[in-house]
Amino acid sequence: MTNDVLIRKEGLAGRITLNRPDALNALSYEMVTEIEKALIAWRDDTSIRCVIIDGAGEKAFCAGGDIDEMYQAGIKGDYSFAEKFFTEEYRLNAMIARYPKPYLALIHGFVMGGGVGVSGHGSHRVVMSSAKIAMPECGIGLVPDVGSTHLLANARGYLGEYLGMTGYRMNAADAILAGFADAHIPDGAKGDLIEAICDTGDLSFVETFETEPEADTLSPLLEAIDLVFSRRDTAEIIEKLETMNDEWAVAALKSLNRNDPLSLECTLQLIRRARISNTIEDALAGEFGFTSRASEHGNFLEGTRAAIVDKDRKPKWKYGTLNDVPDQVIEKMLASA
Repeated sequence: MTNDVLIRKEGLAGRITLNRPDALNALSYEMVTEIEKALIAWRDDTSIRCVIIDGAGEKAFCAGGDIDEMYQAGIKGDYSFAEKFFTEEYRLNAMIARYPKPYLALIHGFVMGGGVGVSGHGSHRVVMSSAKIAMPECGIGLVPDVGSTHLLANARGYLGEYLGMTGYRMNAADAILAGFADAHIPDGAKGDLIEAICDTGDLSFVETFETEPEADTLSPLLEAIDLVFSRRDTAEIIEKLETMNDEWAVAALKSLNRNDPLSLECTLQLIRRARISNTIEDALAGEFGFTSRASEHGNFLEGTRAAIVDKDRKPKWKYGTLNDVPDQVIEKMLASA
């Protein structure tokens, strides 16, 4: 068992702590498989009434999947590791969504990508004051995944399209508004809440510690978001934003113009497909179609190079603008894998 994830029983709870604080608790392949093994073992263990997952350190619950190994393999022409990683990770996400026992995620600090996958599908999602939650995958040539298109599709109005395509960073109240969390507690209450639940196995203690978070930032934007992100495709969304001069529209346009055109259009379509099917399994299957091809046929390697490896923030996308992206490429990236 790796020390990167601490798995143990405390009282009546199964405890999972992501334990890579220096790497913002990024999920490795081994961490994913260890968590899955624990959840399988605890499922029929009558001494465990609930599961609690949290992250070590002050900075992050989990800032995403550890993509370095996928990148290193991909630049050598080996795309099998990425497919293996996503297969295991998505199976874990679906297991969490269908888990028969209460699954409490205590969410603080940075939460992105894979961090959403191991928190957002739980039965009890408690966000703390320090939380900063985002799905910024379009910036590295991916799409919001780990079942997040299911969450985004169920956000009110067209908020999901906005969050998924721009990578907007939500605060604690935003996360509750968007359906990524259920309740808020102060960061300082985490230890006492864990102790109470481990002692009793009673998740109603969340209500005892619950407080109102600081005001959300999304409510004032909802009307404008619906006006813009309800449009047919990404090109029409950008066209509308270009006619608007307010601060929100300028920031949204800047984000879209910075992100991978292929990822943007595929993200839009995946969220809308997920809204129709409305199951976690269908959302994951749709995401896997894209992510399993993103290294070989998409822009994942270049996006990762620019954002994480070289950090020059100047990706050279295969298709420089939306007009350059062939329809057949979009269809191929979204086809069933």
